[in-house]
Amino acid sequence: MMIDLKPEIKQALRSNPDLGSRLGKDKDGNVRVYPECSPDNTLPYVTFFELVNYDNKYVDNIPISSYIHFQVDIWTNGNTGPIAAAVNTTMESMDFVRSGSIDQFEPDTQTYHKVLRYKKIQFGS
Repeated sequence: MMIDLKPEIKQALRSNPDLGSRLGKDKDGNVRVYPECSPDNTLPYVTFFELVNYDNKYVDNIPISSYIHFQVDIWTNGNTGPIAAAVNTTMESMDFVRSGSIDQFEPDTQTYHKVLRYKKIQFGS
């Protein structure tokens, strides 16, 4: 069983009004949250991608749940803290548990980059 949570994560992050006010909208009117990469790199924005997804529990040799890890990246020219707090609120509301975070600075673009990692066990329908 392969569970795809990308559409739900994108919708949940884009629906967070605090996050939306901090990121703004792109030319298509969407809050700047993107799976994998940003189409235009206009700061600030958030990207996310799946790190791990494998069958976790079985009943009669049939998978009933998946262990899933996601990474959420914040890209900005300033403080990542308020955006990270809004992302964290959303991910926790989806029953993800934060498994780590790292602050980075990209010197070539002068961009602050915060990496947040989340995990959960998701049961199928």
